[in-house]
Amino acid sequence: MKAYNSVRTINKTFAYFVFIVISLCVFYPLVYVVAAAFAPGNGIANLNIVPFKDGFVLDHFKYLFFQTDYWLWFKNTFFLALWNAVLTVIIASLSAYVFSRFSFVFKKSLLMSMLILNIFPSFVGMIAIYMILNRINGLDTLWGLVLVYVAGGIPYNTWMVKSYMDTVSKNLDEAARIDGASHLRIFGTIILPVTKPIITFLGISSFTGPWMDFIFPKLVLRSPAKQTLALGLFSFVTDKKNEFTNFAAGSLIICIPFVIFFLFTQKAMMVSMGTAAVKE
Repeated sequence: MKAYNSVRTINKTFAYFVFIVISLCVFYPLVYVVAAAFAPGNGIANLNIVPFKDGFVLDHFKYLFFQTDYWLWFKNTFFLALWNAVLTVIIASLSAYVFSRFSFVFKKSLLMSMLILNIFPSFVGMIAIYMILNRINGLDTLWGLVLVYVAGGIPYNTWMVKSYMDTVSKNLDEAARIDGASHLRIFGTIILPVTKPIITFLGISSFTGPWMDFIFPKLVLRSPAKQTLALGLFSFVTDKKNEFTNFAAGSLIICIPFVIFFLFTQKAMMVSMGTAAVKE
């Protein structure tokens, strides 16, 4: 019995040790970035390995607010995120409803095509995206970048929402159709409330996606007035600049609205899951 208790104690101690090491590996970079946002100086080489040991200053936040176009970058990124979320939810939910509830020619072929498109990474079509935007005068425009985000997410988002709608009982549709409801009314008053959890998740993921995306804004946008937060902040840590503390301060500011946003959306997600209708 004593030997069993000793082995159990050793295993428990080892498990705690592993969890502590993993937690330190995960949280240390986050704490280090927060400390760098308030540390004096600019370069990362001058920062102490111990967080907050260098001191506490607000100079980097003052520099961002009054000497850079940080709020312009924030406004442009918010515009992209908001329109991407709105258009993605509308297009993906409507297309998912069509594929889930209707039978038509080439339905399986279209679904398979969208599934195949999910296999390829988005940067494979960069040349095609650039040429198309150039033809429609979409280069160096925020709406052109919104088109890239929305179109690129249609295959995966449609499949995701359709898979959820397939689990919703079709008896709800039939009961509403007997009462004389149209397809659009069924979609708006029955399907959308029932699929609120996946729609909420889709809206959250579509809204958060563009905030720190660097590749496509770099491809599409050119003028300083159209820059996003990713382009603006990464300009602080180029081969010609070493302003990691300013970069950390800007990244920390982005986290504040995200935390508030997730607090509200998490509550909405839990409520919607609890009130979902019975599924087949």
